[in-house]
Amino acid sequence: MYKVVVCWSDISGYMAACWRSLAAIPEIELFVIAFQARTQTIFSDELMQGIPCRLLDIQERDNTQLIEQLVSDKKPDVVIVCGWFHPPYRHLAFSPQLQNLKFIMCMDTPWWGSWKQYLTPWLLRSYLQRMAYVVVNGERSWQYARRLGIPSNNISSLGMCGVDYRNLAPLLHERNQSPWPRSFLFVGRYSQEKGIDTLVAAYQRYRLQAKEPWNLICCGKGELESQLESQPGIDNRGFLQPDELKDVWLNAGAFLLPSRFDPWPLALVEAASAGLPIVCTQVCGSSVEVIRSGYNGIVIPVDDVDALTQALLSIHDRYDDLALWGKRAQQHAEPYGAEQWADRWSKIVQSV
Repeated sequence: MYKVVVCWSDISGYMAACWRSLAAIPEIELFVIAFQARTQTIFSDELMQGIPCRLLDIQERDNTQLIEQLVSDKKPDVVIVCGWFHPPYRHLAFSPQLQNLKFIMCMDTPWWGSWKQYLTPWLLRSYLQRMAYVVVNGERSWQYARRLGIPSNNISSLGMCGVDYRNLAPLLHERNQSPWPRSFLFVGRYSQEKGIDTLVAAYQRYRLQAKEPWNLICCGKGELESQLESQPGIDNRGFLQPDELKDVWLNAGAFLLPSRFDPWPLALVEAASAGLPIVCTQVCGSSVEVIRSGYNGIVIPVDDVDALTQALLSIHDRYDDLALWGKRAQQHAEPYGAEQWADRWSKIVQSV
């Protein structure tokens, strides 16, 4: 039996599915320490039902002594930490009472070549040296991990996050029982990072050029929500919990993600798992692993309203290909299912 404590940030539907699968493995005794939701993606605490956990409120998440004691009380063999952004989690690596533990760090930050990234290996040298293993999301994060000085044999690029593939995959078959839906879907924060302004502008141009234009359904929350209001064809559903999203995935025809910055968006992988063609920008990290432009989706430049407009028109005009594109997208998403994720993590834990 391996005792594992996970120290995470905000909870989410996809990570809850992953942790539940890991906890079901007989050789793993799991305990999760994470933040109660307080961000623009307010996932319900009920998602963690059945998962041994301690959710930290706003004051507790900055209480270094409390977090250290929570970890110590579990007497783990392995501690999994999410990156280096949270000082109380970083402190665990240097705690005298935790010196005999193995630490695994997760990161999804891609390599962009900024001056801050060049400084990171020096600023975090002692912390990074404490890590027995690093698990990243995809090739772009792998490149950054190598530049941090992590040996390649101590990095896994297929494993930081997974999705609830088992529940999403049947939606493709169900969608194929009727004519393929004629609608676009966006799921994510209503923010500058997600390119909401580009999305609205391109969609309105599309409506002017397309015969019988499709509606655009948006699910999320954020400071740019007002830009979606009173726009012809846009249906703002607000933030939905994972079980409320199933009908939305089912009744969508294609998924849109025009982000300006998105290290490894899980919404893209969830959409592919549900069997949807994808339109996304080049900065969406998960597109490297999941999307093949012209085969199961369309990858476009950032901040390019014209390119997004043309992508929407292309999806509209290639309606008869969308079921095939959705099937291909699903095949590329399958390796990121929660069960496969848990199996990989079980092996990683045992190896360290």
